[in-house]
Amino acid sequence: MENLVNAINDIIWSNALIVLCLGVGVYFSIITRFLQVRYLKDMVQLLFGGKSSAKGVSSFQAFAIAISGRVGTGNIAGVATAIAMGGPGAVFWMWTIAFLGAASAFIEATLGQIYKQVKDGQYRGGPAYYIEKGLGIQWYATLFAIATVLSTALFLPGVQSNSIAISAQNAFQIPVAVTGGIVTLLLSLIIFGGVKRIGKVAEIVVPFMAGAYILMAVIIIVMNITEIPSVMSLIVRSAFDLEPLYSGVFGMAVAWGVKRGIYSNEAGQGTAPHAAAAAETSHPAKQGLVQAFSVYVDTLFVCTATAFMILFTGQYNVVNPKGGFLVENIPGAAIGGEYTQMAINTHFPSFGGGFVAVSLFFFAFTTIMAYYYIAETNLSYLDQKKNSKTLLLALRILILGATFYGSVKTAALAWTLGDIGVGIMAWLNIIAIVLLRKPALLALKDYQAQKKAGKDPVFNPRELGIKNADEWEKS
Repeated sequence: MENLVNAINDIIWSNALIVLCLGVGVYFSIITRFLQVRYLKDMVQLLFGGKSSAKGVSSFQAFAIAISGRVGTGNIAGVATAIAMGGPGAVFWMWTIAFLGAASAFIEATLGQIYKQVKDGQYRGGPAYYIEKGLGIQWYATLFAIATVLSTALFLPGVQSNSIAISAQNAFQIPVAVTGGIVTLLLSLIIFGGVKRIGKVAEIVVPFMAGAYILMAVIIIVMNITEIPSVMSLIVRSAFDLEPLYSGVFGMAVAWGVKRGIYSNEAGQGTAPHAAAAAETSHPAKQGLVQAFSVYVDTLFVCTATAFMILFTGQYNVVNPKGGFLVENIPGAAIGGEYTQMAINTHFPSFGGGFVAVSLFFFAFTTIMAYYYIAETNLSYLDQKKNSKTLLLALRILILGATFYGSVKTAALAWTLGDIGVGIMAWLNIIAIVLLRKPALLALKDYQAQKKAGKDPVFNPRELGIKNADEWEKS
């Protein structure tokens, strides 16, 4: 079973997907004239603009739901794994895919807003919706929806719950089955409340969890302030195979940096457009910019915080692709969140394990919440006419079962299944947004023109020649 899963993962995550993700990020950055830099001020301002309605959540709630999905196990265990497999240089490539991916995130989130629709009394949208309405390819939209339901309800929850369970076991000696049961119970209380409850929980928990974690990182960075130049030099030199100690792992640095970067920030993967579509806003580009900023929060803030804590303290190993280790600072240590726990313990003995365990709980739990919302949205797309309560109940049971099962399975299998889920969605969505780029670019151009004229941008798809933007045409 594990050999089959690994073989599938190797096919999906071949160099072709790495090149595609980087190439598309470069392409969208160029054709939008690097909006991720030009509109940074707008991103922050728009984050707190807009209010929720009977049909949609506020911009900040949509941002919080998206951050719930982006900020998870990948920000702690994922960063540690990237360093272990690709060396410190992998961090540079995580930064690169985040910077470039912010442009891709803008395109996909804007498309999610343009082609959203009201169903079950609330906004629904995402790649399946914009593939059908924008490209007019029904089978492709259905394929994405099916792949996403399977990925977010079956493959991906186990990665998050597994990390929570292992971290709690290491820090507090709590059996993984007990942790899995508690997480599953708490999740059931939230997902049976629908998207509004998910949004309310996310807007409270997300700022708290990210803020506390970054604060800890800042404290450790300040304590090691004189080491910043040498660590930055190590990251950059390692990224381009210029560091003798890590010579020969350039390909691994790029591959693992991009792989774990995408897993963490999800730019181009097709998950964030679901949250973006749920927002109440006057113009799709506004939510596109908010979602572009969420990529920065995930990778440039949270992932960097983890990387610096690990590299400052030297609490990491680096695997030699030919066998053994290039660096083995902590003999016998597993590859994963344990590095982060050890890094914090270096400065705060006996505190790191508990802090990382609690951080992982909040990070990973909110990610599973976001996965459920994404799965429900795609199930709603597949079940557009029937509104079957039986299917919805089956979905909830499936994600709860996957969450518990993942908590007691091996970490390696859980991560590999998660990678397969991410990879399938990324392939399908990136191809779609490249084919469907025109409406998003028209929306950006319209937003720019209205801002230049001193107006608060309001979207009218008819004036731009964008068809099938049904919900916007009603307004």
